[in-house]
Formats: sequence, structure tokens, C-alpha cells
Amino acid sequence: MTTSERFPGSTSVVVIGGGIVGLSTALTLAERGVPVVVLEKGRIAGEQSSRNLGWVRKVMRAVPDLPMAIAAERMWQQMPARVGEDCGFRQAGITYVARTDAELAAYEAWLDTVRGEGLDSRMLTGAEVAQAIPGSTGRWAGGIATPSDARAEPTLASSAIARAALAHGAVIVENCAVRTLETSAGAVRGVVTERGAIACDHVVLAGGVWSRRFLANHGVRLLALPLVASVLRTAPMDGPTDSAVGAADFSFRKRLDGGYTITQRGALFAPLMLDHLLIGMKYLPTLVAQWKNLRVSFGRDFFADLALPRRWHADAVSPFERLRTIDPPVNQALNDEAMRNLVAAWPVFANAHVAQSWGGMIDVTPDSLPVIGNVARLPGLTLATGFSGHGFGTGPAAGHLAADLAMGETPFLDPTPYRLERF
Repeated sequence: MTTSERFPGSTSVVVIGGGIVGLSTALTLAERGVPVVVLEKGRIAGEQSSRNLGWVRKVMRAVPDLPMAIAAERMWQQMPARVGEDCGFRQAGITYVARTDAELAAYEAWLDTVRGEGLDSRMLTGAEVAQAIPGSTGRWAGGIATPSDARAEPTLASSAIARAALAHGAVIVENCAVRTLETSAGAVRGVVTERGAIACDHVVLAGGVWSRRFLANHGVRLLALPLVASVLRTAPMDGPTDSAVGAADFSFRKRLDGGYTITQRGALFAPLMLDHLLIGMKYLPTLVAQWKNLRVSFGRDFFADLALPRRWHADAVSPFERLRTIDPPVNQALNDEAMRNLVAAWPVFANAHVAQSWGGMIDVTPDSLPVIGNVARLPGLTLATGFSGHGFGTGPAAGHLAADLAMGETPFLDPTPYRLERF
């Protein structure tokens, strides 16, 4: 897509990061008539916003995050009319299947905690799983289905939201890294980019996995660690369902192009970096619970990360210019594992042709909830980051909330679960 050619010297709000959350923030502000500039160090949605699974789910959502998920679903429903384009949003449902009684009990426990929230989630027996998703040779103890859960197409949606923001007057500048914030009397008054300075009243940082490094240069501590997901897509094929399906060790969902997006849902790749050593103990409960699901390596990723500066001045080349797009290599072993597990459960996928594989880096907080809120020690700065793999699905609502907070308006939902200070 074609973004803005002009580089303004001033605006009301600068959004750092052109992913789904930053673009949703910009669209919300532009619709309100607020001058806004999005600055993206690489290409729009070049990292995780175009590499995720495209799920829009409420099922098994952390209870504090459920209001955000419910609001986001409503906004996704309205998105085609809002942006004037098809974003691939389809409410085809999401089903989680369970092989064991213990897995099934976890679904039941979650459902008990959200009764009264108006969700259409319901438990399934093993026979109901077989009927709803035919062709399985697996033995399922049961599952949980949410028919109103949905999917959208990441690249399609991000581009459509960007075009709508531009049409409402937003400025989006690609290949323009923000080096530092400019402050006056302790408050944010602008940004310094590789192309020059932009004065503004407020900054929203939606920098994803880069946010921790950016904030550290300003003395603000953000707890977020990188993990890598490996994903593949098939060529168009006839499959068992148009729904998205998740098991303990694989997931699949129908794509708008007729293929399926598949991943090893139960495992992530953890290339060790300095931050894992610096703040890893903050994740100890999660590590103990999920250790068997992590594939850890130590090697060139550690030294490549170490080579990027952690402190720099406004007149120096920033790490965001040195590495504009994180493009992690595919962990082929994980993708192979996902396909083996999937084929064993639904043999029809043995006929699948893998059309593409990719990796995406996720920024994960200790409680897997994002950080959305104003920074007390830097008035004029709002964070919208740390989405822990859930940013696409909740992106429209997260952007709306960030816009509310940036403009000092009453937030449309309670931001308390997302405060930076909770850590």
C-alpha cells in the first residue's frame, strides 16, 4: 500500500509502531478529528501483526482480559463498514478439543468463571466433537466451543485499517524510526526520528517487541520477553471444518484463500537473549508450569541481540534503524511436529500442500496481559504493548482504549488490569 510522503513538523499525537494496535489507535483518533502521525521503522504490519494466526477469540481468554475481547469482537463485526473493505472477518467459531479429562476440566473451570458474561461458549462431549468436526481418528474426551468466536486475515485487515486512517486524515510514515522522546519540564513534547523532530502533545508507544528497549533508553522498565512462534499455511484444500480448532499440540483455522493456517499450539521457541537473563526470574511461575512447552536455544540470536545498543542519544543511529524488521527463522521441527499431530488427529491433512512457512516474534509479559496505560514518570506517554500473542484479536479495542487514554477521555473500558505499575 502507499503511505504518506510528507513528513510533518508537528501534530497532536504521534503513534510509534505501525502494527494492528498502532493503526487502530490512529484510526480511532483520526475519526475523532485528532491530527495523528504513525511512525513505523520498517513497513506497516511488517512484524507480528502480519504473522499471527488471525484468531479473534473469547474462549479461554484470561478473565481480566475478557471485556477487551468482547469489545474487540463487536468492533471487528463493524470493521467492514468502518473501513469500507473486507478484512476477512468471519464468525465461524472456535473449538478447543481435549484428549484428557484434565484438559476438559480446565475448560470447564474457565467456563464456570465466566458464567453471567453472556458468552455462547458451551462444553462438548467426545461424540459432539466428532459430529461437529468430522473425519477425526483421535479419541477426544470432549471440548469447548464458542460459535461467535472468529477469525480475520492479518495482512488484509492491517492494510485496510491503515487505508481508512489515511482517508480520515492520519499521516503514516514508513521506514522512519523514532530514536527518542523529546521532553520539556519532565513531560513528553515530541519525538526525534531519523528524519528529524516532530513536536506533539502526546505519544502512544505501540512498538511490540521493541517497546522494552525503547523505554529502557528513557529509564522506564517494561517486563516483556521475546518468544518465537512458527506457522505454516497450506494451499487451498477441503478440510474438516471452517471453524478454528485448537488442541494441546496443534491448531488450525480456515483461511479466506481456502487454505489453512497451522501451528504447534502447545510449543514456542525461546532463543535466549540478554533480557531472558535480566528479568527471567519474573517469569518463574510461568516457566515452571510451561517448561515442557518451550524449545530453548542459545546461539547467534543472543550475540546479535547483544550487538544492538541499549543506550543511545537522539543524534545516534538507533537499534530500530539497524534492524528494521525482525524476521526470525522458521523452527521447522515445530512445524513438522504440528503437522504430524494434526494428521494423526485429522488424516485429511496428510494431503495438504504446505505453501508457506514463517516465524513471528511475540512480546510476552509475566501475566500474558498487555500494558495499556499512561506512564506516570513521563506525562504525555501512553503505552499499548506487551500483547503476548493476543494483539491481533483485541487490536481494535486496544487501539480505542489507547486513544481514550492519550486524549484524557473517560476510557470506554476499565484499564486497571493493564497498568504498567502492576509489575
